[in-house]
Amino acid sequence: MALRSTIFKAELQIADMDRSHYASHALTLAQHPSENDERLMLRLLAYALHAVSEDDEAPLAFANAMTDMDEPDLWRRNLVGEIELWIDVGQPDEKWLRKASHRSREVVLYLYGRSGGLWWQQNAQALAKFANLRVRQVPAEASAALAALAARTMRLQCTVQDGQVWLGNGETSVALEPVTLKEPA
Repeated sequence: MALRSTIFKAELQIADMDRSHYASHALTLAQHPSENDERLMLRLLAYALHAVSEDDEAPLAFANAMTDMDEPDLWRRNLVGEIELWIDVGQPDEKWLRKASHRSREVVLYLYGRSGGLWWQQNAQALAKFANLRVRQVPAEASAALAALAARTMRLQCTVQDGQVWLGNGETSVALEPVTLKEPA
């Protein structure tokens, strides 16, 4: 019998002063059996950094990347189904990012973990040719600290100001500043 995904519920309050986005989002995340808490929380962080208001025509949504190999972790699709924003978390294969860059107007990759820097050194040259790709790295200490915030039911506050991010649950707060390794051309 196959293992089932674990369902997480999150109430995420976002105060993004850099983009003037202030909203509360009720989210349901499915954690695949092969996914750890660190990756789950990085997906939630990516959501917080790219969310738009519920009244916008194209909201950001969690895709089925862990079960459908043809989808990203998060995406924003327009009204005709075209992919406007493709967000991946981790260290995907260069071929996967090439495919993403051809299918979407904008691609954002969030690297994390201790081996993120090494992965970037090995792939930077190949990824330089993707004009619509942005690569951001979350420091290993911060991503590990985010994992400690994971709970089946979460009430989280995210504040973004001047590129710095604070994500907390009322008892514990994690401060981080994603490092941009590559900007779109």
